[in-house]
Amino acid sequence: MDLFQEAEMLRKVPMFSGLSPAELKLLAFTSRVVQFGPGENLMRMGEPADCAYVILEGEVEVLGETSEGEFLIAVQGRNALMGEMGVVTDAPRSATVRAKAPVRALRISGDVFLRLLGQNPDRALHVMRQLSVRLATASREIATLKQQLQKAQAASGHGHAK
Repeated sequence: MDLFQEAEMLRKVPMFSGLSPAELKLLAFTSRVVQFGPGENLMRMGEPADCAYVILEGEVEVLGETSEGEFLIAVQGRNALMGEMGVVTDAPRSATVRAKAPVRALRISGDVFLRLLGQNPDRALHVMRQLSVRLATASREIATLKQQLQKAQAASGHGHAK
């Protein structure tokens, strides 16, 4: 895959849809293609968030962890952007991302990603909107799950969920 193909793939990522062709080429040029075999981690929960990944080929599993073990949060595929929230918030990874099948991804360093946001307020606003949509969706899903849990607990006579 050459620089122009990588730039074209980046344009399909919603987070990067507002970038100019020159910015997309620069982002592709400053990133590197990496490969992961099935079962390999792209990132692990709790690790420092030093980069983001765009999935070019294959699928990844997003996994959470409790004292009971890992659980599946989502499956993501081509054009998905992974790890950007940790880069933006400068916080440890909130989930583990593992290759479900062979994966080719574009690794974008955290510094490059943040510089891209910092250079243009409109772009930063676009990214904030994308992250806000994700947060709102996750909040709705949590509320639905909480209601289901409360109903299940009430039906079984086991107290209330908080």
